[in-house]
Amino acid sequence: MPVMDGFTAVKKIREISSVPVVMLSAKGEEYDKVLAFELGVDDYVVKPFSSKELMLRINAILKRAGKSAKDDHRDIYQHEGFVADLTAHKVMIDNSQINLSPKLYDLLFFLIRNKGIAVTREKILTEVWGFDYYGDDRTLDTHMKLLRKALGEYGILIKTLRGLGYRFDDK
Repeated sequence: MPVMDGFTAVKKIREISSVPVVMLSAKGEEYDKVLAFELGVDDYVVKPFSSKELMLRINAILKRAGKSAKDDHRDIYQHEGFVADLTAHKVMIDNSQINLSPKLYDLLFFLIRNKGIAVTREKILTEVWGFDYYGDDRTLDTHMKLLRKALGEYGILIKTLRGLGYRFDDK
């Protein structure tokens, strides 16, 4: 880094923020790693590294950071008689709980978290089925059909964007 080294940067970041920090470094000695962790980094990755491993490490840190940030409040989406409690992992329609498969919950909650945003089929498959999913993309169509059916009249909240993907929209 041209202005300051990574250790100084982490010190400065920690003075003002608790944002997750992953340090990428060519320094692989135990001393350097220990110092970095003592300064508050969340992970330390030594070059060379694979981009897939880095993405998995970043995703793990973001999940932990997001989970702890949401522990103090409930994440609830409501539209008329449809209530999705993302914190409790529960969906209610007209005061009756509906049961979904784990994958349908994941799909619904992903769409709700991205409400109003056009999400590509590839993005959904990557985020819901996983980074290394190589199956048939018709799986998504089948799950969307099952999800819409389970939601009944509220299935219309899931809009199909021809040639692109889907959008969860209550407007």
